[in-house]
Amino acid sequence: MRSQTHARRIAALLLAAGLAGCVPPAAAPVSAPPPPPAAAAPVAVDPSHIESDAMIATSIAATPGLNTLAAELRTAELDALLAGNGPYTLFAPTDTAFTRLAPGIAGDLLAPENRAALVALLRYHIVPGTMTTEQLTQRIRAGGGRTVLTTLGGQPITATLTGDVITLTSVTGNRSYVEAADVAQANGVIHVVNGVLVPNLPQ
Repeated sequence: MRSQTHARRIAALLLAAGLAGCVPPAAAPVSAPPPPPAAAAPVAVDPSHIESDAMIATSIAATPGLNTLAAELRTAELDALLAGNGPYTLFAPTDTAFTRLAPGIAGDLLAPENRAALVALLRYHIVPGTMTTEQLTQRIRAGGGRTVLTTLGGQPITATLTGDVITLTSVTGNRSYVEAADVAQANGVIHVVNGVLVPNLPQ
């Protein structure tokens, strides 16, 4: 019962934090001015630091600014998946993205009793196949301004454009924006995003 209550708290806090939202990167053109102060925030991960043509799991583990994601992938035992053949498209939240969650939540997700929620959260950031921003943009335009991606968790993400910035909207309504795109990997591609997407989590 305590574990179930704790899982519900994790789900509620993740949803509340996620719905607070992120804003498009300041360097990218947008259709309307994003709200301050996050609009002035610099890109949190330099894509030149991500090893190209390595396995996704190896690159995440070695990249400054993706430490929280790397730790969560290890805890959820999804690093082995992202070290496999794939291919996969990973929308990789930065360390800064995780700080936007409620205080303590990023740490709580690593607790054994929250493993199901952690796995669901991480699988929601992985899409089977390799999808570049060019391909995503083409699909968005062909779809009249939106396209739906099915994640490894089986729940959809809706991709749209805010100006030229690829915008991801979760099933729970929170948004994340691609900050650094198209980091080619031996088993797919990484797109660095500035927010944690929140799926419907197990209670």
